[in-house]
Amino acid sequence: MFSFWRNLGLTRAAGVFFAFPRQALGQCRSRTGGCLIPNRDSSGSRYNVPPSAEFVARVSGISTMAKLPYRETADGLDAAFIGVPIDTGTSNRPGARFGPRQIRAESALLRAYNSGTRAAPYESLMVADIGDVNVNLYDLKDTCKRITEAYRKILATGCIPLTLGGDHTIAYPILQAVAEKHGPVGLVHVDAHADTSDVVLGERIGHGTPFRRCVEEGLLDCQRVVQIGLRGSGYSADSYEWSRAQGFRVVQVEECWFKSLSPLMSEVRAQMGVGPVYLSFDIDALDPGFAPGTGTPEIAGLTPIQGVEIIRGCRGLNLVGCDLVEVSPPYDTTGNTALTGANLLFEMLCVLPKVKYY
Repeated sequence: MFSFWRNLGLTRAAGVFFAFPRQALGQCRSRTGGCLIPNRDSSGSRYNVPPSAEFVARVSGISTMAKLPYRETADGLDAAFIGVPIDTGTSNRPGARFGPRQIRAESALLRAYNSGTRAAPYESLMVADIGDVNVNLYDLKDTCKRITEAYRKILATGCIPLTLGGDHTIAYPILQAVAEKHGPVGLVHVDAHADTSDVVLGERIGHGTPFRRCVEEGLLDCQRVVQIGLRGSGYSADSYEWSRAQGFRVVQVEECWFKSLSPLMSEVRAQMGVGPVYLSFDIDALDPGFAPGTGTPEIAGLTPIQGVEIIRGCRGLNLVGCDLVEVSPPYDTTGNTALTGANLLFEMLCVLPKVKYY
């Protein structure tokens, strides 16, 4: 059995087979004659390729993002999936600490190519899952320090982090590390909430405050910030007055109803220009009918189609990091919220700089 796989040019690790050797590209065939290994003849590099469910059962192997290999560090990687399993910054329903684990489990359904855009990320970038930040569930401030330290190391290698949250608090320490490397960055923020509160229950750090802290510390280029999908009841008649006063573009959900968001994203690309951009996507931006597994749901939200349009609309931007946050598995027994999150993370991978398109 194993000799059959070796003859196909596959290597085996932890019960999962991965395709690597270039000399086998375009030549390996299954017993039924189908192409098994993606053709990467245009590149002399070796990449990690998720195993195909045509040959390796999705339920087998260790649960990593998209069944990619696990690596202990970001060294040698162009992009990496990393989990930040916390919910100690939440103001309502907990459970986001289990988000990274559930997203990884549901990501077993992902395949190697984007059929909609013809993106081939695994023919373009070296990608792996580098595990989770070792957070401190008893001390949120210490957790933030740990996150910043972890991301400094990731970014120092030149790797682009794709983060599995975790509650939205994590965007603040991540952006501290990102701004240290790249300077103030543009921000595409997709969310039901602006997350610009100042002090909540006497605390300045939580999932409702990250972007206020980022502005205070000069981490954002405020003329290159857009917030999309904001909605819900508020503490004042204009909940987004502070955001607008900083120079943010605020796109309330009412501006998104019943329409494609592709035209909006053309405007966003022009706003972002050529400078570094960070993409932060809170799953509660989507209507809870599509993504109920989250801590602070708000009705009348974006559709998954619009979420995909936003991410695909980031193609061409100088993305230096992305996150998908606030998946709370206990509130969605179907797993569909995490499945949606996994697919949105794959879409983020597909729009990173240097990704090949057919």
